[in-house]
Order: sequence, then C-alpha cells, then structure tokens
Amino acid sequence: MASYMSAGEAFAREQLTSNSDTSASSTTWANKFRGATIEDLDPPPALSVSSNDSIGSAMLAAYERDFTHLTVVSSTKRSLLGYLSIPRLKELLKEGAVKESDSVSVAMQRFNRKRGTYEVITMETPLEDLQKFFDSETSPTGEKRQKQDFAVVTDASRKFVLGVATRADLEEFVKRRP
Repeated sequence: MASYMSAGEAFAREQLTSNSDTSASSTTWANKFRGATIEDLDPPPALSVSSNDSIGSAMLAAYERDFTHLTVVSSTKRSLLGYLSIPRLKELLKEGAVKESDSVSVAMQRFNRKRGTYEVITMETPLEDLQKFFDSETSPTGEKRQKQDFAVVTDASRKFVLGVATRADLEEFVKRRP
C-alpha cells in the first residue's frame, strides 16, 4: 500500500534533512578546530604596501616574509583599499600586463565598498567561522561571490589591519594539531 504525504509534511521533512546536513558539517568543523580562534593560527603581523609603491618593491617585501597576499593601503589616509595577490601578480608580470616599475595600484584587487557588506574577521573569530567564510559562495547579504582564499584580520572596529589568514594557514593548523 502506498503512503502519501501532504505538502506541509514534505516541506517539514526537507527542512529537517537540510538542517541536519548543516549541523553535521558544523559539528565536523567544531571537532576539527575544537574551539580554536584565529589568534591560535598565530598569523604574522600584516604587511601593507602603499598603492603608490612599485610592484618590484612589493614583490621583494612579500618574498622576504614568504607572504602570498599583501594588503594595500592609501598613502595619505592609511585606509585599506584592497590587496595584492602575489601568485596573480606573477602571472601579470609573465604576460607583460604590468612591469616591476609600475605602481601597485595598477595590479591590486580593490575591495568593492559599494556593496556595503564587509564580514568582520578578528583575532577572536572562531576557526569554524573562518572555514565557512572560505567555503561560502554567498556573501552575508546572500549575493553570489567566489570562494575566498584569504581573510583580512582586523580589530573589532575595523580601524587596524592585524594580519591576513589564508586557507593554507587553516590547513596547516589542522595538520599540526594533535
């Protein structure tokens, strides 16, 4: 004998299934990170370059500190303008799209301030939230976005850039944690 559900029962069952999937992945992350925060990653202090600095000097600074991402700040206001991805910069140099003598502003990725959404990530942010930030393909407002490879770590009021946390930092933390 066949059994049928009402639309309401089917919806409730679907919601229960999707909620259990979400809670299962959250539980897995919680077990993996065990309450650790970004501070436990011990990120090195951020290295910021001015938008007027040369690409060559920015590359040298990144190599000296073994950084893959540099934050870019305004030379006058010291406000955060964007970032410089060293792997992307290498590609641009190889293609001839930029030269080492060009200013950083030519090659940097600018933050889109018009969207008005900014996910604040501080030293107290749990690593589970950082993992969700890296893996999510939607912004806090629900807009579609690319997966993120790094996060700018600031103070709670977003006045100071304290560091940069990358997906590789998170993976390394999990490997070295017993």
